[in-house]
Amino acid sequence: MNNWKKALIVISALLLIAVLAACGDGNEESNSEQSEEESNTEVNEEEITIGQINWAENIAVTNMWKVILEDKGYNVELSLLDMGTMMQSLESGDLDANLEVWLPVQDANYLEQYEDTVNFSDATWFDNAKVGLVVPEYLEEVNSVEDLNEHKDMFNGEIVGFDPGAGTMEVTEDLIKDYNLEFELLPSSEPAMLTQIGEAVENEEPIVAPLWTPHWIFSEYDLKFLEDPKNVYGGVEKIHHATRTDFADDYPKVSEYFNNWKMNDEQIGELINYVENAEEPIEGAEKWVEENQELIDEWVQE
Repeated sequence: MNNWKKALIVISALLLIAVLAACGDGNEESNSEQSEEESNTEVNEEEITIGQINWAENIAVTNMWKVILEDKGYNVELSLLDMGTMMQSLESGDLDANLEVWLPVQDANYLEQYEDTVNFSDATWFDNAKVGLVVPEYLEEVNSVEDLNEHKDMFNGEIVGFDPGAGTMEVTEDLIKDYNLEFELLPSSEPAMLTQIGEAVENEEPIVAPLWTPHWIFSEYDLKFLEDPKNVYGGVEKIHHATRTDFADDYPKVSEYFNNWKMNDEQIGELINYVENAEEPIEGAEKWVEENQELIDEWVQE
């Protein structure tokens, strides 16, 4: 073999080694970058499942968090459940989070039942909630729960309620017993209850129903809370969140986000309004998140 052929073979071999070495370095760099990226995120292919109840403020905040978390790269599913099923699903681990637990009174029964098997947050995202029976402002003769029996016929002996199993519905049943009210609590759903309130107000008819703040309906109609001398509904309620017991281990960043979350009356009211008036709840939530990024950045600090 000629010397120049031998030299050509050697040169080709050296070039091949150089190319392979470069590819190796590139793969190592790529793998290093990928490893570093994976270490900075807890996102995986599994979905974070958040329970949703068909209440105005719950629909608003669950869609808000879906937008926020998906912007961070998480996959989020909203699962429509009633409160009882939601707590059972947290206990079994089939559900990751419930964003609305009212304490110390409204959901005290769930806290008592599940405090050893579900994580109830110490953190609260709304600290000025109120619950009670409401009537339209034009019913000047009815200002206290103690006035109801006297005007039983006016209301046909009925309190218009919402979802059976909701903590406030159970507290309302307690209220009927404690005040010896000659009334029946009629369960339905929040949308159905709100429709009945709206129709009654428009026709200036009497109606009594359990309601709470924050809620958009107080900006729509002139309603008043009835005095509750026995304080059955309690005073100021605080809204917590609850998660399955090992959620914080699996998603420490999201757990921290939830604990940092704080809203006031104006913020939650605006969010509910955006969601209620959008074609789809998620669209209203997206608009609100876009306009309130500075607030959200306080919750999701890295």
